[in-house]
Amino acid sequence: MSEKVFADGVLKGKVAFVTGGGTGITGGIARAFAEAGASVALVSRKLEHLQPAAEAIDANGGRAIAVVADVRQPREVEQAIATTVEQLGKIDIVVNGAAGNFLCTAEELSPNGFATVVDIDLKGTFNVSRAAFAQLKEHRGQILNISATLHYLGTYMQLHVSAAKAGVDALTRNLAVEWGRYGIRVNAIAPGPIEDTEGMKRLVPDPVKERLKKKIPLGRFGRIADIEPAAVFLCSDAASFINGTILVVDGGHWLSNRLM
Repeated sequence: MSEKVFADGVLKGKVAFVTGGGTGITGGIARAFAEAGASVALVSRKLEHLQPAAEAIDANGGRAIAVVADVRQPREVEQAIATTVEQLGKIDIVVNGAAGNFLCTAEELSPNGFATVVDIDLKGTFNVSRAAFAQLKEHRGQILNISATLHYLGTYMQLHVSAAKAGVDALTRNLAVEWGRYGIRVNAIAPGPIEDTEGMKRLVPDPVKERLKKKIPLGRFGRIADIEPAAVFLCSDAASFINGTILVVDGGHWLSNRLM
């Protein structure tokens, strides 16, 4: 985090399993967790995305490991969970941030393209949560899912992602109800337009960015640093009675967009 929002050590002794943890929003969350005292397992399909991030956390005084796994493959996820427990001792927090996205109109979207995003975003979130259940139950842990606001209204060329993230929201609420009895809290963050992400650079052309910014009541795009403290808060003891919540962090964008 660029500024210390929480006291040092607010997550001391915790172990976080972060999918998509090498880059982007979840990369920032992993760094913030490490700064808050947690040990972190960074999980993704490609080691080259993970190793530099893990080394940077270690160099900054934290502890991180890189674990290769495809969230679409339950056996790979189970092995990644086992590896994390073997190397870091346990799992207290799961962050489901692995995601896929591309621009495509509904009439041009192939069944395979639709399924790929659903497999990563929605089924991957279930696969990881289910594989981590025993650890989370033992340690009365938390799940933090990374959702979106795209499905609150209709979003052009984002049918596949909107459907997947709507499913993530439903999964968040249902797991919160079912697993709350084990002391497991399940919440989500729904980021709005986050300027310093690859998705923003790749999916939003410059002319569209200016129009988009005008619809944000706070007058600016978000940054990964805006998501980090929200994630630390939801996974800390300060949020011990928050369960089943989807926290929107978008500067008021979707509310304003609804009126236009």
